[in-house]
Amino acid sequence: MIKQILCASALSLTAAAVHAQQLHYPTPPTDNTIDEYFGVKVSDPYRPLENDTSAATAAWVKAENAVTNAYLAKIPQRAKYLKRLRQVVNYEKVYAPFKKNGKWYVYRNNGLQNQSVLYQMDQLGGEQRVFLDPNSLSTDGTVAVKSISFSNDGRYFAYVISRSGSDWEEIYVKDVATGKLLDDHIVWAKFTNATWRGDGFYYSAYDAPEKGLETSAKNEVQKVYYHRIGTPQSDDVLFYQNPAQPLRFYGVGLNDEETLMFLTESGMDQGYNLYVRDLRVADSQFIQMTADASKTYSPVEMIGDSIYILTNQGAPRYRLMVADVRKPGMTDWHEVVGEQDGVLQDVLFLPADRMILTYSKDNCTEAWLYSVKGERLSRIELPTFGSASFSGSRKQDECFFSFTSYTVPTTIYRFDPATGKSQVESQPKVNARLNDYTTEMVFCTSKDGTKVPLFLTYRKGLKRNGKNPVMLYGYGGFNICYPPSFSPMRIPFLENGGIYAYAALRGGGEYGESWHLAGTKLQKQNVFDDFISAAEWLISEKYTDSNHLAIYGGSNGGLLVGACMTQRPDLYRVCIPAVGVMDMLRYHKFTIGWNWAPDYGTSADSPEMFEYLKGYSPLHTLKPGVSYPSTLVTTADHDDRVVPAHSFKFAARLQECQSGKSPVLIRIDSKAGHGSGKPLAKQMEEQADIFGFLLHEMGVKMK
Repeated sequence: MIKQILCASALSLTAAAVHAQQLHYPTPPTDNTIDEYFGVKVSDPYRPLENDTSAATAAWVKAENAVTNAYLAKIPQRAKYLKRLRQVVNYEKVYAPFKKNGKWYVYRNNGLQNQSVLYQMDQLGGEQRVFLDPNSLSTDGTVAVKSISFSNDGRYFAYVISRSGSDWEEIYVKDVATGKLLDDHIVWAKFTNATWRGDGFYYSAYDAPEKGLETSAKNEVQKVYYHRIGTPQSDDVLFYQNPAQPLRFYGVGLNDEETLMFLTESGMDQGYNLYVRDLRVADSQFIQMTADASKTYSPVEMIGDSIYILTNQGAPRYRLMVADVRKPGMTDWHEVVGEQDGVLQDVLFLPADRMILTYSKDNCTEAWLYSVKGERLSRIELPTFGSASFSGSRKQDECFFSFTSYTVPTTIYRFDPATGKSQVESQPKVNARLNDYTTEMVFCTSKDGTKVPLFLTYRKGLKRNGKNPVMLYGYGGFNICYPPSFSPMRIPFLENGGIYAYAALRGGGEYGESWHLAGTKLQKQNVFDDFISAAEWLISEKYTDSNHLAIYGGSNGGLLVGACMTQRPDLYRVCIPAVGVMDMLRYHKFTIGWNWAPDYGTSADSPEMFEYLKGYSPLHTLKPGVSYPSTLVTTADHDDRVVPAHSFKFAARLQECQSGKSPVLIRIDSKAGHGSGKPLAKQMEEQADIFGFLLHEMGVKMK
């Protein structure tokens, strides 16, 4: 007992010493900007920080990073966390193999490679040859491969890259037989794949932005082009555009036989519209299949004249429908598999008229084998609750699936549809005692009585003494789910007594479209209430207390953290709003921010919507004289999804308003973007900063 008391005193002294440090924050550039919304004037003094290429902003960024780096450098937990990360992350990662044009391919990572490498095999299990090594495309791993595609005749291979985390994409082409990189090179593409037809491909792009505004200018009028191999981009044929609707996305897809072409139109609502064109018919035109852009329609297979479509039209938890290309209008569709208790997420067609349907049930995967007629045949057994993803095709006998959970690293299984049996194909060996940890799923009650799933991962035998360090993560938006998955980045936190908690909030897709819509527009507060209720539940159930609770979220999850810390600053010790949407009055004015309006609404919609957004906008709800938690805001110089101005303005305002002694820091990464494709080295450095910071602020020493 005496030892416990002494330890508790030491922790308190450590925390007090941390917060006694005096930080001197840089002075940000300001002006007297005042905007007017429906007769209401709103001051925006940090407007100059929206110009991320100005000298004044650059000087402020440099000064802020100096403050942050100096603070983090003094944290002993940070160096220890990074050292342990390099050990636990260093294991071989193998992904599910796939077959294309008679060859097999597989992605592998030897452990600490910044990007995974694509290998080619003549047959499954044969000698592996490097086919594409993204690590050779840059010296620091900041060039990432976003997608790949093979021409249907097997001659060509296209890969889409991004640089420094930007959403801007480039397309390159290789000759499959020789491995030679061709001269074909596409620039200023965005949100696209290379969709092959004949000896060329379709892609979506924008006009080149004004110099200096590449990462901030509003993206308008997306165009679809056709590129023929061996010709310059300047000769590409404009296939489709719609200048009358500049704030929409357009993309083209084809089946493998190149007999059917699809055009998708999105950006105007929660879903999109779908058009089809029968290429077997001379001079055929696109026929509109759907007319309700609030719903989604995903073609998953084409067999003869039949188009199988996964949709939430008439089924909030999704169903499988079939359309006839000769009568493609939705009134002529027929149901193959109706709506079930779980949310239908994917459909994979296999030989012998079989399908695998994967469902999300309480945010975990359930998988079932069906006949192509829609008859449920058997359940596919999975190792435990977690997430699974199946790969295969109607033209190959081999079927694989990957499985992962919070304590199970991604493992590849071979599945035999004939017997229903699975066997391990590859299983990683992690330098950690994963059997020492467990995950439980519980439900907490939100403010309005809604039950919210909460996943807790921690060391077995943990004592609920109200003092355990907890990282509570959430997202809650855009119909997106984060099912259980393994991350070695969390292992050192768990090893030091931490609890990782994930809350499946409204606004996501865990329970279908109704769950999603319950967290959008004028119901967005439900998301914040869910997260706050999860935090309160963790405290009431003695897992932790407010001095050992951190909240963390990225992008829309950064907004979540920003809103919750301004609404309940007393509830948390540490807040990590990462690449967050912090200015809800102006988010739609940058890059593709306008595409988030179906979830958020905009300040231009109506007086009611303006007041609602202003009422929770993190930037606008900060108040002088409030003691806010220890905060580490994160963003990056190439984030053209959620532009860094959001984080810049929020951090500057928070530093101005902070009345307590807790630090307010902003970490501004270089040669990085919103997060996709970030090299492993940068990921480890970022996570060491985040976990080291939160452990330090809680006064928790690492082993």
